[in-house]
Amino acid sequence: MKKTRHPLTIVLWTALLTVLATVLVLNFIPGEKKIDQHVEREYGLHDPQFRRAMGVLLGPAIVQGNRFEALHNGDQIFPPMLAAIRGAQQSITFETYIYWSGDIGRAFADALAERARAGVRVHVLLDWVGSAKIDDSFLQEMEKAGVEIRKFHKPSWYDIARMNNRTHRKLLVVDGAVGFTGGVGIAPEWTGHAQDPEHWRDSHFRVEGPVVAQMQAVFMDNWVKVSGQVLHGERYFPALQAHDARAPGAGGGAQMFSSSPSGGSESMHLMYLLAITAAEHTIDLSSAYFVPDELTRDALVAAVRRGVRVRIITPGPIIDAQTVRGASRAAWGPLLEAGVQMHEYQPTMFHCKVLVVDDFLVSVGSTNFDNRSFRLNDEANLNIYDEAFAKAQVATFEDDLRQSRAVTLAQWQARPLREKAMEHLASLLSAQL
Repeated sequence: MKKTRHPLTIVLWTALLTVLATVLVLNFIPGEKKIDQHVEREYGLHDPQFRRAMGVLLGPAIVQGNRFEALHNGDQIFPPMLAAIRGAQQSITFETYIYWSGDIGRAFADALAERARAGVRVHVLLDWVGSAKIDDSFLQEMEKAGVEIRKFHKPSWYDIARMNNRTHRKLLVVDGAVGFTGGVGIAPEWTGHAQDPEHWRDSHFRVEGPVVAQMQAVFMDNWVKVSGQVLHGERYFPALQAHDARAPGAGGGAQMFSSSPSGGSESMHLMYLLAITAAEHTIDLSSAYFVPDELTRDALVAAVRRGVRVRIITPGPIIDAQTVRGASRAAWGPLLEAGVQMHEYQPTMFHCKVLVVDDFLVSVGSTNFDNRSFRLNDEANLNIYDEAFAKAQVATFEDDLRQSRAVTLAQWQARPLREKAMEHLASLLSAQL
Protein backbone atom coordinates (compact mmCIF):
# COMPACT_ATOMS: atom_id res chain seq x y z
CA MET A 1 0.00 0.00 0.00
CA LYS A 2 1.36 3.40 -0.98
CA LYS A 3 2.09 5.65 1.96
CA THR A 4 0.61 9.18 1.68
CA ARG A 5 2.16 12.28 3.21
CA HIS A 6 0.30 14.02 5.99
CA PRO A 7 -1.10 17.41 4.80
CA LEU A 8 0.75 19.21 7.60
CA THR A 9 4.05 17.70 6.43
CA ILE A 10 3.39 18.97 2.91
CA VAL A 11 2.62 22.46 4.25
CA LEU A 12 5.81 22.52 6.34
CA TRP A 13 7.98 21.38 3.42
CA THR A 14 6.35 23.92 1.14
CA ALA A 15 6.97 26.70 3.67
CA LEU A 16 10.60 25.64 4.11
CA LEU A 17 11.25 25.57 0.36
CA THR A 18 9.57 28.97 -0.01
CA VAL A 19 11.80 30.46 2.67
CA LEU A 20 14.92 28.98 1.08
CA ALA A 21 13.92 30.25 -2.36
CA THR A 22 13.27 33.72 -0.93
CA VAL A 23 16.65 33.81 0.77
CA LEU A 24 18.33 32.73 -2.47
CA VAL A 25 16.60 35.48 -4.43
CA LEU A 26 17.41 38.13 -1.82
CA ASN A 27 21.06 37.09 -1.82
CA PHE A 28 21.43 37.16 -5.59
CA ILE A 29 19.51 40.33 -6.43
CA PRO A 30 21.05 43.65 -5.37
CA GLY A 31 18.71 46.11 -3.70
CA GLU A 32 19.66 49.24 -5.63
CA LYS A 33 19.34 50.26 -9.25
CA LYS A 34 22.33 49.50 -11.44
CA ILE A 35 24.05 52.01 -13.65
CA ASP A 36 22.58 51.01 -17.01
CA GLN A 37 23.95 53.62 -19.40
CA HIS A 38 27.49 54.56 -20.36
CA VAL A 39 29.08 57.60 -18.71
CA GLU A 40 29.52 60.50 -21.14
CA ARG A 41 33.01 61.95 -21.48
CA GLU A 42 32.81 65.61 -20.43
CA TYR A 43 36.40 66.41 -19.38
CA GLY A 44 39.89 65.00 -19.06
CA LEU A 45 41.51 63.66 -15.93
CA HIS A 46 43.67 66.77 -15.41
CA ASP A 47 40.68 69.09 -15.77
CA PRO A 48 39.72 70.60 -12.37
CA GLN A 49 36.16 69.53 -13.13
CA PHE A 50 37.22 65.87 -12.80
CA ARG A 51 38.39 66.42 -9.24
CA ARG A 52 35.24 68.38 -8.45
CA ALA A 53 33.17 65.44 -9.65
CA MET A 54 35.22 62.96 -7.64
CA GLY A 55 35.15 65.09 -4.48
CA VAL A 56 31.60 66.43 -4.63
CA LEU A 57 29.44 64.17 -6.79
CA LEU A 58 30.87 60.87 -5.58
CA GLY A 59 33.14 60.94 -2.57
CA PRO A 60 34.47 63.00 0.32
CA ALA A 61 36.50 66.13 -0.35
CA ILE A 62 40.02 65.77 -1.72
CA VAL A 63 42.36 66.93 1.05
CA GLN A 64 45.94 68.07 0.54
CA GLY A 65 49.15 67.57 2.50
CA ASN A 66 49.27 63.78 2.81
CA ARG A 67 52.26 61.45 2.83
CA PHE A 68 52.17 58.04 1.14
CA GLU A 69 54.44 55.01 1.18
CA ALA A 70 53.95 51.98 -1.06
CA LEU A 71 54.79 48.61 0.50
CA HIS A 72 55.24 45.52 -1.64
CA ASN A 73 54.68 41.95 -0.39
CA GLY A 74 54.62 40.68 3.15
CA ASP A 75 58.25 41.32 4.06
CA GLN A 76 57.71 45.05 3.42
CA ILE A 77 54.04 45.25 4.45
CA PHE A 78 53.70 43.51 7.81
CA PRO A 79 56.65 45.00 9.76
CA PRO A 80 55.39 48.63 9.41
CA MET A 81 51.84 47.56 10.29
CA LEU A 82 53.00 45.71 13.39
CA ALA A 83 55.34 48.55 14.35
CA ALA A 84 52.46 51.03 14.16
CA ILE A 85 50.26 48.77 16.32
CA ARG A 86 53.02 48.27 18.91
CA GLY A 87 53.56 52.03 19.06
CA ALA A 88 49.89 52.92 19.55
CA GLN A 89 49.10 55.21 22.49
CA GLN A 90 45.39 55.97 22.15
CA SER A 91 43.47 53.77 19.74
CA ILE A 92 43.66 51.05 17.10
CA THR A 93 40.86 50.38 14.61
CA PHE A 94 41.33 47.38 12.35
CA GLU A 95 38.92 46.00 9.73
CA THR A 96 39.81 43.10 7.45
CA TYR A 97 38.21 40.42 5.34
CA ILE A 98 40.80 37.62 5.65
CA TYR A 99 42.24 36.76 9.06
CA TRP A 100 43.27 33.13 9.22
CA SER A 101 46.14 31.64 11.20
CA GLY A 102 49.87 30.96 11.09
CA ASP A 103 52.74 32.94 12.58
CA ILE A 104 51.53 36.21 11.08
CA GLY A 105 48.09 35.74 12.61
CA ARG A 106 49.73 35.09 15.96
CA ALA A 107 51.94 38.20 15.61
CA PHE A 108 48.93 40.46 15.02
CA ALA A 109 46.93 38.88 17.85
CA ASP A 110 49.86 39.28 20.26
CA ALA A 111 50.48 42.91 19.27
CA LEU A 112 46.81 43.90 19.49
CA ALA A 113 46.39 42.12 22.84
CA GLU A 114 49.51 43.74 24.31
CA ARG A 115 48.27 47.23 23.41
CA ALA A 116 44.83 46.52 24.87
CA ARG A 117 46.45 45.43 28.15
CA ALA A 118 48.43 48.69 28.10
CA GLY A 119 45.19 50.69 28.06
CA VAL A 120 44.90 51.44 24.35
CA ARG A 121 41.37 51.16 22.97
CA VAL A 122 41.53 48.37 20.37
CA HIS A 123 38.64 47.61 18.02
CA VAL A 124 38.80 44.73 15.52
CA LEU A 125 36.14 44.14 12.88
CA LEU A 126 36.37 40.82 11.03
CA ASP A 127 34.18 39.60 8.24
CA TRP A 128 32.30 36.50 9.39
CA VAL A 129 33.00 34.59 6.16
CA GLY A 130 36.55 35.84 5.54
CA SER A 131 37.69 35.07 9.09
CA ALA A 132 36.04 31.63 9.28
CA LYS A 133 39.45 29.93 9.44
CA ILE A 134 40.89 32.09 12.23
CA ASP A 135 42.51 30.19 15.08
CA ASP A 136 40.11 30.41 18.04
CA SER A 137 43.05 30.90 20.40
CA PHE A 138 43.78 34.24 18.71
CA LEU A 139 40.27 35.47 19.44
CA GLN A 140 40.39 34.22 23.01
CA GLU A 141 43.75 35.90 23.64
CA MET A 142 42.61 39.24 22.25
CA GLU A 143 39.24 39.25 24.00
CA LYS A 144 40.84 38.32 27.34
CA ALA A 145 43.21 41.27 26.94
CA GLY A 146 40.31 43.66 26.32
CA VAL A 147 40.27 43.88 22.53
CA GLU A 148 36.74 44.57 21.27
CA ILE A 149 36.06 42.12 18.41
CA ARG A 150 33.00 42.12 16.20
CA LYS A 151 32.04 39.90 13.26
CA PHE A 152 30.44 41.51 10.20
CA HIS A 153 27.12 39.97 9.14
CA LYS A 154 27.22 36.84 11.21
CA PRO A 155 24.21 34.81 10.01
CA SER A 156 21.00 35.14 11.97
CA TRP A 157 17.63 33.60 11.22
CA TYR A 158 15.90 36.99 11.08
CA ASP A 159 18.35 38.60 8.66
CA ILE A 160 19.84 35.77 6.61
CA ALA A 161 19.38 37.73 3.36
CA ARG A 162 22.45 39.85 4.10
CA MET A 163 24.76 36.81 3.93
CA ASN A 164 25.86 37.82 0.45
CA ASN A 165 27.03 41.25 1.64
CA ARG A 166 30.55 40.94 3.07
CA THR A 167 32.98 43.58 4.28
CA HIS A 168 35.96 43.27 1.98
CA ARG A 169 37.57 46.46 3.36
CA LYS A 170 41.14 46.37 4.63
CA LEU A 171 41.78 49.24 7.01
CA LEU A 172 44.16 49.80 9.91
CA VAL A 173 44.22 53.18 11.66
CA VAL A 174 46.49 53.85 14.64
CA ASP A 175 45.90 56.78 17.00
CA GLY A 176 43.75 58.33 14.28
CA ALA A 177 46.96 59.54 12.64
CA VAL A 178 48.53 56.67 10.65
CA GLY A 179 46.56 54.54 8.21
CA PHE A 180 47.16 51.43 6.13
CA THR A 181 45.08 50.09 3.25
CA GLY A 182 45.55 47.85 0.24
CA GLY A 183 45.07 44.23 -0.70
CA VAL A 184 46.61 42.08 2.03
CA GLY A 185 44.86 39.73 4.41
CA ILE A 186 46.30 38.28 7.60
CA ALA A 187 47.38 34.82 6.47
CA PRO A 188 50.61 32.96 5.59
CA GLU A 189 49.96 33.45 1.84
CA TRP A 190 50.77 37.15 2.21
CA THR A 191 54.09 36.67 4.00
CA GLY A 192 57.48 36.57 2.29
CA HIS A 193 58.36 38.37 -0.92
CA ALA A 194 56.31 36.59 -3.60
CA GLN A 195 59.19 34.14 -3.98
CA ASP A 196 57.07 31.08 -4.87
CA PRO A 197 53.44 30.00 -5.47
CA GLU A 198 52.81 29.74 -1.72
CA HIS A 199 53.64 33.43 -1.17
CA TRP A 200 51.50 35.94 -3.03
CA ARG A 201 52.31 39.20 -4.79
CA ASP A 202 50.43 42.14 -3.25
CA SER A 203 50.69 45.83 -2.38
CA HIS A 204 49.65 47.81 0.68
CA PHE A 205 50.03 51.52 1.48
CA ARG A 206 50.97 53.53 4.57
CA VAL A 207 49.38 56.97 4.86
CA GLU A 208 49.76 60.04 7.06
CA GLY A 209 47.96 63.38 6.88
CA PRO A 210 44.40 64.72 6.84
CA VAL A 211 43.03 61.86 4.71
CA VAL A 212 43.57 59.45 7.62
CA ALA A 213 40.51 61.00 9.29
CA GLN A 214 38.48 59.88 6.26
CA MET A 215 39.93 56.38 6.59
CA GLN A 216 38.86 56.36 10.23
CA ALA A 217 35.36 57.50 9.27
CA VAL A 218 35.05 54.59 6.82
CA PHE A 219 35.95 52.15 9.60
CA MET A 220 33.38 53.80 11.88
CA ASP A 221 30.70 53.29 9.23
CA ASN A 222 30.77 49.52 9.69
CA TRP A 223 31.68 49.57 13.38
CA VAL A 224 28.43 51.38 14.15
CA LYS A 225 26.51 48.82 12.07
CA VAL A 226 27.86 45.82 13.98
CA SER A 227 28.23 47.25 17.49
CA GLY A 228 25.91 50.24 17.84
CA GLN A 229 28.86 52.15 19.32
CA VAL A 230 29.76 55.63 18.12
CA LEU A 231 33.50 56.10 18.63
CA HIS A 232 34.54 59.74 18.51
CA GLY A 233 36.65 62.32 20.26
CA GLU A 234 40.35 63.10 20.07
CA ARG A 235 41.33 59.49 20.77
CA TYR A 236 39.98 58.57 17.32
CA PHE A 237 39.88 61.88 15.45
CA PRO A 238 42.82 64.05 16.54
CA ALA A 239 43.67 67.28 14.74
CA LEU A 240 45.81 66.29 11.77
CA GLN A 241 48.34 68.65 10.26
CA ALA A 242 48.98 68.77 6.53
CA HIS A 243 52.51 67.77 5.58
CA ASP A 244 54.71 70.33 3.85
CA ALA A 245 54.39 69.75 0.12
CA ARG A 246 58.16 70.27 -0.24
CA ALA A 247 58.99 67.31 2.01
CA PRO A 248 59.83 63.97 0.32
CA GLY A 249 56.72 61.92 -0.32
CA ALA A 250 54.42 64.63 1.04
CA GLY A 251 51.90 67.11 -0.20
CA GLY A 252 49.64 64.93 -2.35
CA GLY A 253 45.88 65.25 -2.45
CA ALA A 254 43.77 62.24 -1.48
CA GLN A 255 40.31 61.03 -0.57
CA MET A 256 39.08 57.83 1.03
CA PHE A 257 36.37 56.31 -1.11
CA SER A 258 33.93 53.69 0.15
CA SER A 259 30.88 51.78 -1.05
CA SER A 260 28.28 49.48 0.46
CA PRO A 261 25.05 47.85 -0.75
CA SER A 262 23.33 49.48 2.24
CA GLY A 263 24.43 52.95 1.19
CA GLY A 264 25.63 53.55 -2.35
CA SER A 265 26.65 50.21 -3.84
CA GLU A 266 27.25 51.79 -7.26
CA SER A 267 29.52 54.62 -6.12
CA MET A 268 32.77 52.63 -6.48
CA HIS A 269 31.69 51.37 -9.90
CA LEU A 270 30.89 54.92 -10.99
CA MET A 271 34.20 56.20 -9.63
CA TYR A 272 36.11 53.72 -11.81
CA LEU A 273 33.94 54.52 -14.84
CA LEU A 274 34.56 58.26 -14.44
CA ALA A 275 38.32 57.74 -14.12
CA ILE A 276 38.44 55.52 -17.22
CA THR A 277 36.25 57.92 -19.19
CA ALA A 278 38.40 60.91 -18.23
CA ALA A 279 41.71 59.18 -19.12
CA GLU A 280 43.67 61.00 -21.81
CA HIS A 281 46.92 59.04 -22.17
CA THR A 282 47.35 55.88 -20.08
CA ILE A 283 45.47 53.40 -17.89
CA ASP A 284 47.48 50.79 -15.97
CA LEU A 285 45.37 48.35 -13.99
CA SER A 286 46.57 45.63 -11.61
CA SER A 287 43.56 43.48 -10.80
CA ALA A 288 43.45 40.28 -8.76
CA TYR A 289 39.91 39.48 -9.91
CA PHE A 290 39.06 41.09 -13.24
CA VAL A 291 35.51 40.27 -14.37
CA PRO A 292 34.33 43.54 -15.96
CA ASP A 293 30.69 44.10 -16.78
CA GLU A 294 29.58 45.40 -20.16
CA LEU A 295 29.70 49.06 -19.10
CA THR A 296 33.29 48.75 -17.89
CA ARG A 297 34.39 46.85 -21.00
CA ASP A 298 32.78 49.50 -23.19
CA ALA A 299 34.52 52.29 -21.25
CA LEU A 300 37.92 50.59 -21.65
CA VAL A 301 37.32 50.00 -25.37
CA ALA A 302 36.27 53.63 -25.85
CA ALA A 303 39.44 54.77 -24.07
CA VAL A 304 41.64 52.78 -26.47
CA ARG A 305 39.75 54.13 -29.47
CA ARG A 306 40.48 57.71 -28.45
CA GLY A 307 44.19 56.93 -28.15
CA VAL A 308 44.63 55.86 -24.52
CA ARG A 309 47.10 53.03 -23.88
CA VAL A 310 45.40 50.46 -21.65
CA ARG A 311 47.47 47.76 -19.92
CA ILE A 312 45.98 45.22 -17.53
CA ILE A 313 47.71 42.60 -15.35
CA THR A 314 45.63 39.76 -13.93
CA PRO A 315 46.62 36.47 -12.26
CA GLY A 316 47.90 33.67 -14.48
CA PRO A 317 47.57 29.93 -13.88
CA ILE A 318 48.40 30.33 -10.19
CA ILE A 319 45.16 31.69 -8.73
CA ASP A 320 43.01 30.86 -5.74
CA ALA A 321 39.76 31.03 -7.74
CA GLN A 322 39.88 29.31 -11.13
CA THR A 323 36.20 30.12 -11.73
CA VAL A 324 37.03 33.83 -11.58
CA ARG A 325 39.90 33.39 -14.02
CA GLY A 326 37.60 31.53 -16.40
CA ALA A 327 34.89 34.19 -16.22
CA SER A 328 37.52 36.86 -16.73
CA ARG A 329 39.09 35.30 -19.81
CA ALA A 330 35.65 34.71 -21.35
CA ALA A 331 35.17 38.49 -21.52
CA TRP A 332 38.51 39.43 -23.09
CA GLY A 333 37.47 39.27 -26.75
CA PRO A 334 36.19 42.84 -27.23
CA LEU A 335 39.09 44.21 -25.16
CA LEU A 336 41.77 42.43 -27.18
CA GLU A 337 40.09 43.33 -30.47
CA ALA A 338 40.14 47.01 -29.47
CA GLY A 339 43.82 46.90 -28.50
CA VAL A 340 43.73 46.54 -24.72
CA GLN A 341 46.98 44.89 -23.63
CA MET A 342 46.19 41.89 -21.41
CA HIS A 343 48.90 40.24 -19.30
CA GLU A 344 48.89 37.31 -16.87
CA TYR A 345 51.29 37.28 -13.93
CA GLN A 346 53.28 34.05 -13.83
CA PRO A 347 55.38 33.51 -10.65
CA THR A 348 52.60 33.34 -8.06
CA MET A 349 49.10 34.53 -7.21
CA PHE A 350 48.73 38.20 -8.18
CA HIS A 351 46.54 39.89 -5.56
CA CYS A 352 47.21 43.58 -6.31
CA LYS A 353 44.35 46.07 -6.72
CA VAL A 354 45.87 49.26 -8.14
CA LEU A 355 44.63 51.62 -10.87
CA VAL A 356 46.92 54.34 -12.27
CA VAL A 357 45.52 56.84 -14.77
CA ASP A 358 47.53 59.41 -16.75
CA ASP A 359 50.49 59.22 -14.35
CA PHE A 360 48.45 61.23 -11.85
CA LEU A 361 45.54 59.36 -10.23
CA VAL A 362 46.28 56.23 -8.20
CA SER A 363 43.38 54.27 -6.70
CA VAL A 364 44.39 51.57 -4.20
CA GLY A 365 42.50 49.49 -1.69
CA SER A 366 40.23 46.47 -1.47
CA THR A 367 38.17 46.83 -4.64
CA ASN A 368 38.34 44.25 -7.42
CA PHE A 369 37.14 44.85 -10.97
CA ASP A 370 34.07 42.63 -10.63
CA ASN A 371 30.40 42.69 -9.72
CA ARG A 372 31.02 41.43 -6.19
CA SER A 373 33.13 44.49 -5.40
CA PHE A 374 30.98 46.93 -7.36
CA ARG A 375 27.57 45.79 -6.08
CA LEU A 376 27.70 43.23 -3.26
CA ASN A 377 30.62 43.88 -0.90
CA ASP A 378 31.55 46.78 1.35
CA GLU A 379 34.74 48.18 -0.19
CA ALA A 380 37.18 51.02 0.45
CA ASN A 381 39.74 52.65 -1.85
CA LEU A 382 42.23 55.44 -1.30
CA ASN A 383 42.39 57.81 -4.27
CA ILE A 384 45.72 59.64 -4.50
CA TYR A 385 46.27 62.64 -6.79
CA ASP A 386 50.04 63.03 -6.97
CA GLU A 387 52.26 62.87 -10.05
CA ALA A 388 55.44 61.66 -8.33
CA PHE A 389 53.62 58.92 -6.45
CA ALA A 390 51.76 57.85 -9.60
CA LYS A 391 54.98 57.58 -11.62
CA ALA A 392 56.47 55.37 -8.91
CA GLN A 393 53.41 53.09 -9.14
CA VAL A 394 53.81 52.91 -12.92
CA ALA A 395 57.40 51.76 -12.39
CA THR A 396 56.13 49.03 -10.03
CA PHE A 397 53.51 48.05 -12.60
CA GLU A 398 56.21 47.67 -15.25
CA ASP A 399 58.27 45.49 -12.90
CA ASP A 400 55.24 43.21 -12.60
CA LEU A 401 54.73 43.39 -16.36
CA ARG A 402 58.18 41.89 -16.89
CA GLN A 403 57.07 38.84 -14.91
CA SER A 404 53.82 38.50 -16.84
CA ARG A 405 52.85 36.84 -20.11
CA ALA A 406 51.06 38.88 -22.75
CA VAL A 407 47.92 37.32 -24.21
CA THR A 408 47.24 38.28 -27.83
CA LEU A 409 43.92 38.19 -29.65
CA ALA A 410 45.18 35.29 -31.80
CA GLN A 411 46.16 33.29 -28.71
CA TRP A 412 42.84 34.00 -27.04
CA GLN A 413 40.90 32.92 -30.13
CA ALA A 414 42.96 29.73 -30.47
CA ARG A 415 42.43 28.42 -26.94
CA PRO A 416 41.04 24.85 -26.82
CA LEU A 417 37.30 24.26 -27.18
CA ARG A 418 37.07 22.66 -23.73
CA GLU A 419 38.71 25.75 -22.22
CA LYS A 420 36.26 28.02 -24.02
CA ALA A 421 33.33 25.94 -22.77
CA MET A 422 34.53 26.04 -19.16
CA GLU A 423 35.08 29.80 -19.37
CA HIS A 424 31.59 30.28 -20.77
CA LEU A 425 30.11 28.30 -17.90
CA ALA A 426 32.11 30.36 -15.42
CA SER A 427 30.89 33.58 -17.03
CA LEU A 428 27.30 32.61 -16.18
CA LEU A 429 28.23 33.26 -12.53
CA SER A 430 29.81 36.65 -13.22
CA ALA A 431 27.06 38.53 -11.37
CA GLN A 432 28.29 36.86 -8.16
CA LEU A 433 32.05 36.96 -8.85
